[in-house]
Amino acid sequence: MSNDKQVKEITSRDEDFGRWYTDVCRKADLVDYSNVKGSMIIRPYGYAIWENIQKVLDKMFKDTGLEFIQMPMFIPESLLNVEKEHVEGFAPEVAWVTHGGSEKLEERMCVRPTSEVLFCEHYSKIIKSYRDLPKLYNQWCTIVRWEKETRPFLRSREILWQEGHTMHATAEEAKEETLRMFKIYEDFQRNYLALPVIVGKKTEKEKFAGAEETYSLEAMMYNGVALQNGTSHYFENHFAKAFNITFLNKENKLETPYQTSWGVSTRMIGSIIMTHGDDRGLVLPPKIAPTQVIIIPIGNSDDIINLSNDIKEKLNNRNISNKIDNSDKTPGFRFAEAEVKGYPIRIEIGKRDLENKVVTLVRRDTLEKVQVNMDDVVEKVSELLEQIQKDMYNRALDRRNSMIYEAKDYKEMTEIANNKPGFIKVNWCGNVECENKIKEDLGLKSRCIIEDEEVNGPCVCCGEKAATRIYFGKQY
Repeated sequence: MSNDKQVKEITSRDEDFGRWYTDVCRKADLVDYSNVKGSMIIRPYGYAIWENIQKVLDKMFKDTGLEFIQMPMFIPESLLNVEKEHVEGFAPEVAWVTHGGSEKLEERMCVRPTSEVLFCEHYSKIIKSYRDLPKLYNQWCTIVRWEKETRPFLRSREILWQEGHTMHATAEEAKEETLRMFKIYEDFQRNYLALPVIVGKKTEKEKFAGAEETYSLEAMMYNGVALQNGTSHYFENHFAKAFNITFLNKENKLETPYQTSWGVSTRMIGSIIMTHGDDRGLVLPPKIAPTQVIIIPIGNSDDIINLSNDIKEKLNNRNISNKIDNSDKTPGFRFAEAEVKGYPIRIEIGKRDLENKVVTLVRRDTLEKVQVNMDDVVEKVSELLEQIQKDMYNRALDRRNSMIYEAKDYKEMTEIANNKPGFIKVNWCGNVECENKIKEDLGLKSRCIIEDEEVNGPCVCCGEKAATRIYFGKQY
């Protein structure tokens, strides 16, 4: 087997999408498996993508006035049990610690599945007056959820994520914060990850345990399956009341504050892979790629090496991340490896290029090749990176739109669900009985409510008057 063929040995997306996804994760060297069942090793290249995500979101968060904090990993059982609805929602996924060393603990502790109760306990100690509000905190951390079925980035027992937790004097401020952070997520995923997410409120059945309202970003993968790519929650003051958090207002009267939380995780890396990747491997949006340009010298003459280094220096000066692959692998292997890893642009520099005073640029998203005058390389690369970012978004948008269907009655919805992957837009009465029936009959879950479309006609399921429009779809 030739080197380049070996690198490209990835299952076709259309043949077996699940196997293709695993192949790309492994071949692109994003993850590895360990003896810790259900957990993954995030390899340096995969972690570099996560670091870029963190870097961008960090700035977005801090620009809104957020402060960063670090909470404990362990939650005593009595603390977790304070908010009944919350603990019931997470009970099946909780991992428990029962011993410390050789000693059995007096009270078992869970490894945090999320940190609402930890923040609330802390807030109860530090919030006393209206002057202490708002509290705008975020933490980057690991959480643990004991998933039965795991898949790299999408579902893991250990999850890298960020979770924001804020407290406000009024319901209006808290609702505004919930939507402000939701909008930041939407902007980030559209403009940096090139993901045309569908956004909206979750149903009562699907909202976060303990929340008053949950807003979700729903990304559609290449195969038409939904991936919930982030959520923002308005808690009203359910948790604050449970934890007896109060503050003195300006009239010196006690009030209960209002709370939000919101989070995204490494699941976003999975959505990048499954939205943009192809049968050759990973395809990364330039704005989030750890290496935007890979320079591949063909041959080791001084002229070729010098030109490679010169281009690298000019790219550095423009803050375009890049590296030179001058390994002793064959050119074919290095080209294939660059494609598997999804570097947005590949620059090929060979003897013939030198003679013609040009270099060859290859776009990863389309594999289109263009020859550019040596003096124009950096400008052309800069233009191409912007174009690739836009084109990747638009291609994903076109594919997403081509897999959104409308059903007017249950027969039509059933026909679509059985034959066409994607999202189905329908009228819904708002009753959980219809939501459950659709899930049981068709294997579809509600994705998010559509609040900006006029409702005409009956519920797709029961035929009664519809209250709203809503998306249904299969999910990871």
